[in-house]
Amino acid sequence: MQAMVFEAVGRPLEARELPQPRAERGQLLLRVRACGVCRTDLHLLDGEVEVPNPPRVLGHQIVGEVVEAGPPGATSRAGTVAQATGNGPEERDGDEMRGLRVGVPWLGWTCGECEWCRSGRENLCPRARFTGRDIDGGMAQYAIADRRFCFPIPDGYPDTQAAPLLCAGLIGYRCLRMCGDAERLGLYGFGAAAHILCQVARWQGRRVFAFTRAGDESAQRFARELGAEWAGDSGQAPPEPLQAAIIFAPDGALVPAALAATAPGGVVICGGIHMSQIPAIDYELLWHERTVRSVANLTRRDGEEFLALAPQVPVRTHVSEYPLHQANRALDDLRHGRFVGAAVLRPPAD
Repeated sequence: MQAMVFEAVGRPLEARELPQPRAERGQLLLRVRACGVCRTDLHLLDGEVEVPNPPRVLGHQIVGEVVEAGPPGATSRAGTVAQATGNGPEERDGDEMRGLRVGVPWLGWTCGECEWCRSGRENLCPRARFTGRDIDGGMAQYAIADRRFCFPIPDGYPDTQAAPLLCAGLIGYRCLRMCGDAERLGLYGFGAAAHILCQVARWQGRRVFAFTRAGDESAQRFARELGAEWAGDSGQAPPEPLQAAIIFAPDGALVPAALAATAPGGVVICGGIHMSQIPAIDYELLWHERTVRSVANLTRRDGEEFLALAPQVPVRTHVSEYPLHQANRALDDLRHGRFVGAAVLRPPAD
């Protein structure tokens, strides 16, 4: 199969021919139909987030068609078999699953045994494995995934439109849940996640204020088209104090800026996996019961809830498509903000 492979930090992805994998116990073999490009992929390329055992196929917003299913049950590192629960792909036998269209997110495996897994916080599992980091991802023609961590794709979403829902959508949704019932919501960094979340927030009746890089008029215009009532530079103050702010841009300097824009009792959510150093914060910015917290990864509950919600809104993703062999171009365009919305790779057919 064709694949775009991460070899080392600071090097572009390399186009390679790899053996097609086979599904083992608890796994699905997927023919990749689309794979979203995420800022986390840039963090992996740049060494800001470690890839423990390269070479590795990146990509963790996978829409794929099941072509092979291993026997049910998932073998943990300790050799025990975790029993499936719920009514997702893990409950179906191999014949039922062939041809099923599923999505694969960033969280690719958890132990099921630790205090975090047992308390509904599997996103914090210290032994978790992540798609496109610890497990080969979707920048290839085929991918293997743990069937417990695959979600059925909602009807009505073409492959490329569905791919951004699987990370940008899911992480954004988890961030939004942490905002409680805040009506005035600020979104810092109006990229893939924010353009999805803006639609959900407006559907919920919230008021959205969008913050972009200085002078990025196309992103500000895009935010207003999606329902933001105000859009401006991240250094500007919004017309009204925010009740909650979500920071998607990986810029630590936005934390004190967001706190300054947030009313007493408000919350600032850091929604990325990596952020540059946060400057010293005057206590006055944190006073009056303001809160700063981070979001780490996602849970399967997040995936089930959000993918049920998205068609109700309905969320419409704005995507720029690239063939698989242009993955490096897509990543460079993401780095320099050359498109609005999300980027998605399309592998070639066999």
